[in-house]
Amino acid sequence: MTTHASGVVDAAPPHGTEPMPRVTVAELDRLIATARTCRANVIRLVHHAGAGHVGGPLSAIDVLTALYFDVMRLDPQRPLWPDRDRFILSKGHSSPALYAVLAARGLLEDATLLTFDELGSPLQAHPDMRKSPAIDMSTGSLGQGFSAGLGIALGAQRRGSPARVYVLLGDGECQEGQVWETAMLAERLRVANLTAIIDWNGQQQVGWDAESDEPGRQETMLEPVAKWRAFGWQVHTIDGHDMAALVSALRACRTATAPTVILARTMKGKGVSFMEGDNAWHSRVMSDAECALALAELGA
Repeated sequence: MTTHASGVVDAAPPHGTEPMPRVTVAELDRLIATARTCRANVIRLVHHAGAGHVGGPLSAIDVLTALYFDVMRLDPQRPLWPDRDRFILSKGHSSPALYAVLAARGLLEDATLLTFDELGSPLQAHPDMRKSPAIDMSTGSLGQGFSAGLGIALGAQRRGSPARVYVLLGDGECQEGQVWETAMLAERLRVANLTAIIDWNGQQQVGWDAESDEPGRQETMLEPVAKWRAFGWQVHTIDGHDMAALVSALRACRTATAPTVILARTMKGKGVSFMEGDNAWHSRVMSDAECALALAELGA
């Protein structure tokens, strides 16, 4: 990544593509600050509820911030605008990240965040589109959100709408056969208004098969780059915490001529030192002291 005197940042383009749109330093500063605030709110709402996932939401925050604050076409005053872009959190257990970003964007009331997971709250453990117009699809059963995303993108394409659909999946979720059935059909139908983003944090709830006696098995088991290219998708591989790279790659998807996937290398628990890379924080609840320490690290 190169910063020019003019305040413009160049992010390295994905392999085999044209240079991506530039991102200004001011835009980056705003997005990075927003992501930090949203991370703090993830900590707050999970701690307050005494339940919920935290490691995966923290790894996904930068992707969601880039989408909702820079890339997606939406209007907080018209949450059901027919031609808005759609976002689907296929890894629905990471809902605290989505709720924090929706509130920051003005699509949810801030006061609702601390109702997370309460009976009757619009913010359930998994996103429920019946509870809030800000949620485009109910998700939770892994793999199914991606299939829904294809259907929504295909519908928009066929009615001539400019709406794009972005789906965030977990890397462990990509072991679901339904994911690859969707990938195959999307390419066959040339659904170019569909973008998948893989939160590639290298961990899932119960670890990876044979990881202890076969180092590197995780990479060969998923083979994400080779698989997506084999299915005919345009592939971008980036650092999922490099905001310039994220925004540039997502902006480039707007003019894609085929379905596009962004493989975002991330870290579980990103932003909180004692959570980073530690799979124990997949869904562990914080003590009061741990919550205070996490918020202090995030400058909250």
